[in-house]
Amino acid sequence: MIDWKLRSSTRENFTAGCLGLLLLIAGFAHARTESMPEAARWESLEPGLDLGIFSLQSESSDPDPTINILRIDSSRFELALFNASAHENVPLTPRQWAHSRGLISVINASMFQQDHLTSVSLMRTADHTNNSYESQDKTILAFDRSDPDVPEIKIIDRQCDEFLQWRKKYKTLIQSIRMISCDRRNVWRAQAKKSSTSAVGMDTTGRVLFIQTGDALSTHDLIEILLDLPIDISQAMYVEGGPQAQLYIDSGGRTYEFTGSVNALFSGAGSLAWPIPNVIGIRRKKQ
Repeated sequence: MIDWKLRSSTRENFTAGCLGLLLLIAGFAHARTESMPEAARWESLEPGLDLGIFSLQSESSDPDPTINILRIDSSRFELALFNASAHENVPLTPRQWAHSRGLISVINASMFQQDHLTSVSLMRTADHTNNSYESQDKTILAFDRSDPDVPEIKIIDRQCDEFLQWRKKYKTLIQSIRMISCDRRNVWRAQAKKSSTSAVGMDTTGRVLFIQTGDALSTHDLIEILLDLPIDISQAMYVEGGPQAQLYIDSGGRTYEFTGSVNALFSGAGSLAWPIPNVIGIRRKKQ
């Protein structure tokens, strides 16, 4: 039997690796959560910021594969997009982005092109356009609103929302690949390819979810797991895969640095922080 639980240990430079993971993949899509209160599954780092490290229990895997999720209350924290193309063309590690920009947490903003600067599709702020190209990808993370009557943060789904109308209402737009649609469906086909992944999602109350796993999972199976976890997820978009998929957190006197795996067959192998050109960070709002 495979069960989920929250691992509550505090560690810097967390890496999870196991050869036995390959024997578990077939059962990932059928994982079920334990019967325990949701409050016990989240660790509060500070008001409005909660960390969940959800661990898959298996006798054949040590340490256990994990999914790391930072839950963010947008009434207390604001999102910000940072591009190396706007700052001397120098990619930084998530820790470096956080320390140099005064950020509490940092996650990948999107996949990037061979120049190691330009996003694969639309990415812009009010002051800088990293890429003006609008691809066929279905989701756009929108924030820094220009219309006070719309949500502060929205994942626009082009199959459910009229993007031409919504894009006028936000100054920051980040386009990427849809994982969970507006009607809460897994839109990825089952696949053999497995890698570390970082993603950005939202729950049904409008809280933002920074999601990262350093372990080798197919995107389809990861989505099934996210839909099954007690995190109330409503939508999600893919922002990076492989060793560059990272999440950094510095809150409540603790630091977490979740990194991707170099080798998809051996999770955690060579897990080091990689410089990345485009990141989404969070800052405390002035109350």
